[in-house]
Amino acid sequence: MDVGLAGRQDVSQLAHLLWLFAAPEEQARQSVEAFAGDLDAWWADHADSHVAFVARHPGSEVVGMAWLALVPRVPRPGTTARLSADIQSVFVLPEQRGRGIGAVLVRAATDHARRLGATRVTVHSSSRAVPVYERLGFASSRQLLQTPAELSPADHRACRRRTS
Repeated sequence: MDVGLAGRQDVSQLAHLLWLFAAPEEQARQSVEAFAGDLDAWWADHADSHVAFVARHPGSEVVGMAWLALVPRVPRPGTTARLSADIQSVFVLPEQRGRGIGAVLVRAATDHARRLGATRVTVHSSSRAVPVYERLGFASSRQLLQTPAELSPADHRACRRRTS
């Protein structure tokens, strides 16, 4: 199996995998062909912050992918080029699962992030995939927290009180 950086020539296959990865109601909103056009335009706009890795059997179609989002961080004295990375949308075709393809994709993305100088690589995983990420060296952190993007009116009031 070959794993490497995806190029623009892989957009239609990446779109197909992302479409398969989507929920049925998301698939119903747009054909895979139309989505491929949107993905191509999106990637052109985000080429400086997102790279994709693909896995393919020699001489065959893409069977898996992993995206890596690169996030510049606020500079610190003496360190102006700080970077974090987030692994996103790891997906392997169902008939190819259980062969370590996802792990190889995640390692490739993580290694790439480290080569670029990322000091942190994160992933937001499904509960089923947590053991895979843990085997690859990922661990939970009490310092990495999240909140839903949609806050209730009570949440907004509480935030205002804390900052007043």
